[in-house]
Amino acid sequence: MLNLSTKLKLTRDTIKSPNLADKFSQDDLDAIGTHVWDGYARDKASRFKWENRTQSAMDLAMQLQKDKNFPWPGAANVAFPLVTIAALQFHSRAYPTLIQGTDIVKYRVIGEDPTGEEKKRADRIGGYMSYQLLEEDEPWEEGHDRLTINLPIVGSAFKKSYFDGGEGHNTSEFVMSNDLVMDYYAKSVEKCARKTHVFPLYRNEFHEGILTGIYLDYREEEWYQADARPLTQVETQRIDNRAGVIQPQSDETTPFTVLEQHLWLDLDGDGYSEPLIITIEANTRKVIRIVTRFDRESDIKRNAKDEIIKINAVEYFTRYEFIPSPDGGIYGLGFGILLGPLNESTNSLINQLIDAGTMSNSAGGFLGRGAKMRGGNITFAPLEWQRVDSTGDDLKKSIFPLPVREPSTVLFQLLSLLINYTNRISGTTDTMVGENPGQNTPAETTQTMVEQGTKIYTAVFKRIWRSMKGEFKKLYALNSMYLPEVTAFGAEGGKILREDFLGHSERVCPVADPNIVSEKQRMNQAQALKQAAMSTPGYNLKAVEHNYLRAMHIDGIEMFYPGPDKVPPLPNPKMSIEQMKLEGKKAQLDLDKQMFIADLMEQRRINTAKILELEAKAAKEVAEAGGIQSGQQIAAFNAHLGALKAHDDAMKGKIEILMNAMEMAHEHSQQQDANGRGLQQLAGAPGNQSPAQNPPGMA
Repeated sequence: MLNLSTKLKLTRDTIKSPNLADKFSQDDLDAIGTHVWDGYARDKASRFKWENRTQSAMDLAMQLQKDKNFPWPGAANVAFPLVTIAALQFHSRAYPTLIQGTDIVKYRVIGEDPTGEEKKRADRIGGYMSYQLLEEDEPWEEGHDRLTINLPIVGSAFKKSYFDGGEGHNTSEFVMSNDLVMDYYAKSVEKCARKTHVFPLYRNEFHEGILTGIYLDYREEEWYQADARPLTQVETQRIDNRAGVIQPQSDETTPFTVLEQHLWLDLDGDGYSEPLIITIEANTRKVIRIVTRFDRESDIKRNAKDEIIKINAVEYFTRYEFIPSPDGGIYGLGFGILLGPLNESTNSLINQLIDAGTMSNSAGGFLGRGAKMRGGNITFAPLEWQRVDSTGDDLKKSIFPLPVREPSTVLFQLLSLLINYTNRISGTTDTMVGENPGQNTPAETTQTMVEQGTKIYTAVFKRIWRSMKGEFKKLYALNSMYLPEVTAFGAEGGKILREDFLGHSERVCPVADPNIVSEKQRMNQAQALKQAAMSTPGYNLKAVEHNYLRAMHIDGIEMFYPGPDKVPPLPNPKMSIEQMKLEGKKAQLDLDKQMFIADLMEQRRINTAKILELEAKAAKEVAEAGGIQSGQQIAAFNAHLGALKAHDDAMKGKIEILMNAMEMAHEHSQQQDANGRGLQQLAGAPGNQSPAQNPPGMA
């Protein structure tokens, strides 16, 4: 236990302080730095065997070829990709299944919700938290992608969730198991008394932290002004070997290596250790930051004597586990450890077969002294013959080939056996990797084989789903503390309230179904649900249809299917037939009117021609007028002409009346269609009731 000269009292200012390190003397800081380093070293030693196994597993996954000089220099050195195939197969199923489109998080409504307000709140929470993960915290999806490829190899991975004050939003970053050092036999991440996150801190980040008060100011120290030195470790060298690079020498761009340790330490001297986060520079062990690992005074529980009896610490890390370790260790098992011995044996068998083939194809032998030939090596090319001084019988007696066997069929059978059982463990059988099981295999049999083959992934998916739920609960709690009162998000102008996050965090969970491990399963489930909704009353048709469209990965679901309450109901078929008959009669009547108008217009044209003819004759008679008889004829012409004009005016009036009537009827019909009353007045027959009684689409 540390005996510090400075006693730090827990107050509101202490809890909210960005760095408490400046409140301690240099001797206290040196003691704290040594304490942090010693704890890190002890935890690292406890997982020494696990690290060796994990490093070997990663070597197999990366197909690292080690130096080999047995049985001769340049012997076969094949690294068969059994672990690589298993990891890729798992990743190809897990990544698209767990992250489906833009819906990542949902908030479940439990109990009755008569007003629908709880459902609206749940939709706001799910939409905003999904937006946070995909839009605000852009590296989140990339980190989850890396997690699902690293997890099946190593067996464990972690997410670190916290509020990033510099960025102004929540961050949940991927942390590899090698970079989070804990006591191997800790019961859980939450119960682990000491966790050390190892990560690089670049000089600019260090400088920014100094200026903002996050880190202590060491700019005048010699170690800070010199080039940073990476923490030299065996695993770092192995990683460099896998990448095929040599670590460059330190320069001004080399980051510092820092240890951020989450631990319990008594700083106020009351005998109860407080949850803290202490950050040190690894090479110099200098303390650069100390903060409390709780955010509110309400997290401190006191008795009647005002003594601290408990502090609710904030947990930053969420563990993702592939298969729990049977020995009770906190780090899980992956394909790299489970398949490691099989993969090593497979590599040995393949290399032995190749070496045997090499010896069989190019084996030498012994030369007796009776063979007279030139010294040195003799090589042959196709169709080439070499001259020697010995006879053929002498050569036959003097040359003895080395007795070498061809590659063993038994070794090949053993190799097939190992690969077969490796595929069984990893779930990468022929059917599962997309190969044809046979020409005469029934489709139902193949589907059953695939379903049974995916069972190995179902339990793993449930563990990942459970871990994602834990991660989302942490982000939910961060929103309840750091989110502004009202926040706008998304292109559609959505809004979220901080009070929305004051409910139970246990209701937050991933959208993904942990029981679905393939696209085919999801599609079959959506189709079965849709069929049931069409035949059984009581389903929420809008939710069922949206689920079906999501299973097909359709974007813009609301645009394509806004819901039955936002579109007019379908017409009754019988009423539609009657409507068509009425429209046919109306069209025939309009046609008769048009033909009648056309006949009137033709009569008027003929009448107009007669009027013009009579006017021409009248003009001629006037020109040739010569007596009373001509005057009488002109009067008769005028009378007849007046009668024709009166008849023309009557026909013109009829035509105008009919045309106006048809135009008014056409405008009335268009107005009815625009108001949507044309077909709706005919609806309402059985089978098309209101949505409250029997929604459209229900039998």
